[in-house]
Amino acid sequence: MRIVKLKIRHLTRYRYASPLRAAVQTLCLTPGSGAGQQVHHWCLDVSGRLQPHTDAWGNRSHLMHIEAGERELRCEASGVVETHGQAWSPELAGPDPRVYLAPSPLAVLDAAMRHDLREAGLDAPRDEDQALALARHVAARVRYRSGATDATTTAAQAWQGGAGVCQDQAHAFVAACRGLGVPARYVSGYFHAPGSESLASHAWAEICPDPASRRWLGIDITHVGLVDARHVRLAVGPDYAACSPIRGVRSGGGRERLTVEVEIVALPG
Repeated sequence: MRIVKLKIRHLTRYRYASPLRAAVQTLCLTPGSGAGQQVHHWCLDVSGRLQPHTDAWGNRSHLMHIEAGERELRCEASGVVETHGQAWSPELAGPDPRVYLAPSPLAVLDAAMRHDLREAGLDAPRDEDQALALARHVAARVRYRSGATDATTTAAQAWQGGAGVCQDQAHAFVAACRGLGVPARYVSGYFHAPGSESLASHAWAEICPDPASRRWLGIDITHVGLVDARHVRLAVGPDYAACSPIRGVRSGGGRERLTVEVEIVALPG
């Protein structure tokens, strides 16, 4: 088993043209320890008040409340996570895996996708080989291309357009698995890819072929492989909208400018 210790810094800034009247953000920016990773330390440095909670999907989340009059919203998440390179992970807590059989707004298998999968002769992914075969098909059908989609693009739209980013590939894979009768969920996290910093914020999928076992298998559709020591898991949910790193509502502020910086460094032994 390969073990890697990763130092992560994730800085998000929203700047506004005029003062905010109020803003509340949900932060899914705190990784948890489990079979595949161990969090050595982690902290959130933000411009508002934090209220911790556990969401419906079992993620460690925070509500961030911003005071009236602010013109900048800043959130920096940082820490050290040791990854163990395990593709399979048991999860005894959280909702019954079968809840992830239901379609979600961004991951619905439409008729065209279903026909495509049937023509390709793909079976329900019950083991690693079948999961990778499906991932390979999805990656070929939704080729990686930045700027082809946005955060609201559905699996069906990305499939029809033939291009998208890791988020779209994960949504398409999740929708396909659910349509084939296998519980599947979206995963947000980080990926250590020296020289390819644009891949640092990443998304992949997990499937649970045997819901009674509550064991999940991580599949990286973008790289057509099993989750390994390069992956740090942040949050899970039915799709991106349910577990995006930062989401919320605001009143006032006018035009918004967003900047994001993610740095991941492998630490020595």
